[in-house]
Amino acid sequence: MNLRSLYQAAKKELEALNGGEFVDFRLEQAERNDKDNLWEIVVSYLVENKNPVVNRSLSPLSMSDVHKYNRIYKSVKIDDNMEVVGLRIFS
Repeated sequence: MNLRSLYQAAKKELEALNGGEFVDFRLEQAERNDKDNLWEIVVSYLVENKNPVVNRSLSPLSMSDVHKYNRIYKSVKIDDNMEVVGLRIFS
């Protein structure tokens, strides 16, 4: 089992649930749980921010504080057959 395989398994499963490709999908953490024969990983990706915060004191030409995307973190459990068996929001 390698990190690339874990990354690909998580991305494939989450994109299928989400209905599309993610922006900036990352493998943040991977740890083997030998007791349960699982990999516990944390992944993150960007989603478009539907309600960006705008600092009205800035000029219209300087909107650098508008956050166009939010980073979402998920904890994913993957078994030895590379199947996703658990998922939760992680912060």
